[in-house]
Amino acid sequence: MREMLKFKQFIIEQKEGSGLTIFDIDDTLFKTDSRVHVVKDGKTVIKLSPAEFNTYKLKSGESYDYKEFTNAEKFYKEARPITKMLNKLKGILKNIKKRPGSKMIMLTARRNFDNKELFLRTFKKFGIDIDSIRVERAGNIKAKPETAKKIIVNKYLKGDQFKRVRLFDDHPGNLRSFLKLQDKYPQVSFYAFLVKGDKVKRYNA
Repeated sequence: MREMLKFKQFIIEQKEGSGLTIFDIDDTLFKTDSRVHVVKDGKTVIKLSPAEFNTYKLKSGESYDYKEFTNAEKFYKEARPITKMLNKLKGILKNIKKRPGSKMIMLTARRNFDNKELFLRTFKKFGIDIDSIRVERAGNIKAKPETAKKIIVNKYLKGDQFKRVRLFDDHPGNLRSFLKLQDKYPQVSFYAFLVKGDKVKRYNA
């Protein structure tokens, strides 16, 4: 198996053209105790971690309750940084700022938080220049997380602004969905990175 990619391989920008860098949040940048509740007949029957939610299929009569994932205070108090990933983000962002046209976004499966300012303050607490990063919330789209994330990435690539795009995510399904956009944008170079704890490796579907 190939060695884990060295940090410098993540921050080197090509000389020509601008790039889009995308980071997932849960289990990629932070660990949290938030759970999605599966509800049936008004009662919670199971609580799902972000990883479990990505693959869970609702049974007859079940629905999701996302209350824990929209609670900004809970996120602020409980978010535990994956330090090496935060350092990668900061290094990449520093380099992006030197290249007009390049951009970084965070792409989460969460919906809107009940307190936007407190949510953003969580990133500032850990030294992230969140004012330079847009947070896209795929949970606001009525679709599976991997489909919703794909829709958002597609929105950014439509304008032909970017020559390359890279995604850091802990879920292979999200990365596979992301890489399917290659056929639609053959002029863009796609790079998918699978995050497991503080380890990162290149992902090829």
